[in-house]
Amino acid sequence: MVHVKRICCIGAGYVGGPTCSVIAQMCPEIVVTVVDVNKERIRAWNSDQLPIFEPGLQEVVEACRGVNLFFSSDIDKAVREADIIFISVNTPTKTFGLGKGRAADLKYIEACARHIAEVATGYKVVVEKSTVPVRAAESIQRIFSANTKSNLSFQVLSNPEFLAEGTAIVDLKNPDRVLIGGDETVEGQRAIETLSSIYEHWVPKSRIITTSTWSSELSKLAANAFLAQRISSINSISALCEVTGADVEEVAHAIGTDQRIGNRFLKASVGFGGSCFQKDVLNLVYLCEALNLPEVARYWQQVIEINEYQRRRFASRIISCLFNTVTDKKIALLGFAFKKDTGDTRESSSIHISKYLMDEGAQLHIYDPKVKKEQIMQDLSHSSTSMDDPERVLSLVSIASDPYEACDNAHAIVICTEWDIFKELDYEKIYKAMLKPAFIFDGRRILDSLHDWLQQLGFQVETIGKKISQRIPFTASAISKQDLQAPPLKKIKI
Repeated sequence: MVHVKRICCIGAGYVGGPTCSVIAQMCPEIVVTVVDVNKERIRAWNSDQLPIFEPGLQEVVEACRGVNLFFSSDIDKAVREADIIFISVNTPTKTFGLGKGRAADLKYIEACARHIAEVATGYKVVVEKSTVPVRAAESIQRIFSANTKSNLSFQVLSNPEFLAEGTAIVDLKNPDRVLIGGDETVEGQRAIETLSSIYEHWVPKSRIITTSTWSSELSKLAANAFLAQRISSINSISALCEVTGADVEEVAHAIGTDQRIGNRFLKASVGFGGSCFQKDVLNLVYLCEALNLPEVARYWQQVIEINEYQRRRFASRIISCLFNTVTDKKIALLGFAFKKDTGDTRESSSIHISKYLMDEGAQLHIYDPKVKKEQIMQDLSHSSTSMDDPERVLSLVSIASDPYEACDNAHAIVICTEWDIFKELDYEKIYKAMLKPAFIFDGRRILDSLHDWLQQLGFQVETIGKKISQRIPFTASAISKQDLQAPPLKKIKI
């Protein structure tokens, strides 16, 4: 086992930044340096305005930064000095070529491995922290083996991160498990022991699981796929609840009390988002197809399709209730992050809901307490989201400075992120300032306890997985079943 004095983390994003900040706090005798080619991001980590929002992260960084935690753009120096090198770079889904839309794009991983091989000297333990497909560690090892130098040797480990955004610091300090995969050789086991010694500073040995590299990589994909599957399962039931009169919250509670099932990830909503769920499930689908397991691939593909269906269905419900047209109507969209307590918008359902409504010519007024205007406009102007000239987004989207501004003179409120502040708004004030009939579409079931009161105020309330008693007659009689399955395909030009 190597006595670790220095750790380098390549990639200052949602994995590398928080993970290494906690390692620095828990291991004060180790110098931790987080590096990135993006100098603006490094400057942000060295400022009072961190590039990502995560409860508790600011305090951890401020306690360690400049002591044993450093953020730098000098990658070569950090790599040369480190005993352990974490690779935490982005692994997006491929947008072109073989495996387009499903396979992970490993160009950043490969570039990172080649750069390490070029500048490193001595013995290094290289750890893949990024979410990667099975056999990525093998690819990294092949690059190292093909670029060996007499004064350089490597061991490659898989150490996937299982933290959840919004609770990342808590998850890192009190993990369910730490998973480390490596070769079953003497050298591989030595490297595993070296990395384990870092986590043993604060994680009980019983929670540190060691496996083969393949098992570690596949466990990460499988864990996220199982969680995504549960969300898609309860969302499929929510559609059934809305047409039968059942309440998906009651159904979820009933089945969640079964110890064989449990109550986690049974919250019906507009769909899952974030950087990993969709990417990892699609990666699993691609892996199964590549290994000639088409039945398994189709099974996991359906998890993604139900998620997309839930988003379309919710958007269709908005359009249908607003008399089958939202053209030029002001829609207040509350929440743009994919979940509360994070500023991350990757694969956020808000993006997709916004797209469907923009396709119908709706005027969106968006408010989120942690997502910056520039990020929202970038997400909505992206070619995969905006079917038209990005300039059209500028004419359809406004970013509000507070929720009351977003709701003023609006036809409807659409809640897409479960921020706690949305439970505490003055809805009587909001109702008075809205056009009538005034609609609330609760895509996160955060206003359940307020439904009766909201209806007494005069709101038409629509929510996921439940029929609300009062309805506008037009909605029930004039909308076809087809309209509820997907937004109308015809675009309205303005």
